[in-house]
Amino acid sequence: MKPAKLLFAFLPCMMFAQETVEVVSKIVERKLRLPGELAPYEFVDLHARVNGFVEKVDVDRGSMVAKGQLLVQLSAPELQAQLLEIEAKALAIESQKAEAEAKMLAAEATFGRLKEASKTPGVIAGNELVQAEKAVDAAKAVIRANEASVKAQRAQSASILKISEFLQITAPFGGVITQRYAHPGALAGPATGPLLRLENVGRLRLIVAVPESEVGGIVRGARVPFSVPGGQQGTGVITRIPRVLDPKTRTMSVELDVENGAGNFAPGMYPETVWPVRRARPSLMVPPTAVVSTMEKVFVIRSADGKAEYVGVSKGAVSGDLVEVYSAELKAGDRVVKRASDEIRVGSVLK
Repeated sequence: MKPAKLLFAFLPCMMFAQETVEVVSKIVERKLRLPGELAPYEFVDLHARVNGFVEKVDVDRGSMVAKGQLLVQLSAPELQAQLLEIEAKALAIESQKAEAEAKMLAAEATFGRLKEASKTPGVIAGNELVQAEKAVDAAKAVIRANEASVKAQRAQSASILKISEFLQITAPFGGVITQRYAHPGALAGPATGPLLRLENVGRLRLIVAVPESEVGGIVRGARVPFSVPGGQQGTGVITRIPRVLDPKTRTMSVELDVENGAGNFAPGMYPETVWPVRRARPSLMVPPTAVVSTMEKVFVIRSADGKAEYVGVSKGAVSGDLVEVYSAELKAGDRVVKRASDEIRVGSVLK
């Protein structure tokens, strides 16, 4: 009996009493903790559009301003001088126009009398009638020229007035002044640098660098909770997905909108987000204990007609008490050993 027992111990098809579980297919949903950065929703450096001197600055750093509010008043004496000169020229031309109109009326009256007299043969020469008619035409031409000159002067005056409006710098949107660069008496202009910096902090952008492996699960409109180092918590809504990766970091900078009416958050903060990850397609899931990792390979042990069969897999994300696996040979519904190990050889009978 002893030799028979030894022979049975070395039979190639050994029997193992192992619990098997079914490979399931499900949508993977999990949470990642990703860092982000808060930035103003809108910001602008305000410049002077015309050359002038800063007359007064009505705001300072930290000032809350409304859209259209006057921020900086500039002065440009040369613009006022140009406007007065243009107005004087326009008045002079209008005076010339009035004089030309008087001459035209006199020429028309003369032409009318000569024309009436010409009805009697031999009273006036024909040449006199032609000269009188030409005098009327010349007077009308002078009036038309004066009218064109007046329109040109008025257009130039309107242009100067429009430029003068740029001496008042107003807020293009509501927000807070975060930087002040100019003070009264300073020279300002398009080439002298900004006067103020305005930021819209009532609404913020939360920028999160999402890893390349997780960009497929980004859902526009999803709400993402976050917290800042100070302890305040908030929620952002996924709004802008650029659909392009940074080639250096292999991440996608996704933007979320954050309402900040209470002012609990500020641009420059680095919050931590609880980022939702949801696969677009179902994944194969097995218990973590069903995956065997050795120096040579990673595999699960599938039951094929009651016998052990190794199936190579790649591990993915953990979701609850299951782990995601990738394999072209494995499919949903297959049964695998729940607590697998490399001690279970290929071909072993699974009881």
